[in-house]
Amino acid sequence: MSKHILVIAQFNIAEALRVAVGLTLLHDGVRVISVGPLPDDPVVREQREALDFVEVPCLQISDPAQSAMPLATAILAADLVYRL
Repeated sequence: MSKHILVIAQFNIAEALRVAVGLTLLHDGVRVISVGPLPDDPVVREQREALDFVEVPCLQISDPAQSAMPLATAILAADLVYRL
């Protein structure tokens, strides 16, 4: 049975994206939510390209005041949540 895994990228975004890429090897459904904008640096771009290649949805929440509802909905739908 496939699990639904949510990775919340909040504090260490590059590491959260790297973890999400690694979790795709489990053949479970992975989703990423970034609280705040994704930095434009080479490490983040590399991980984003890998996530785009395996078609992992990445949602960016640019306004933290608007993050409660999308985060709550995603957490409730997930079987496992990582917050980095």
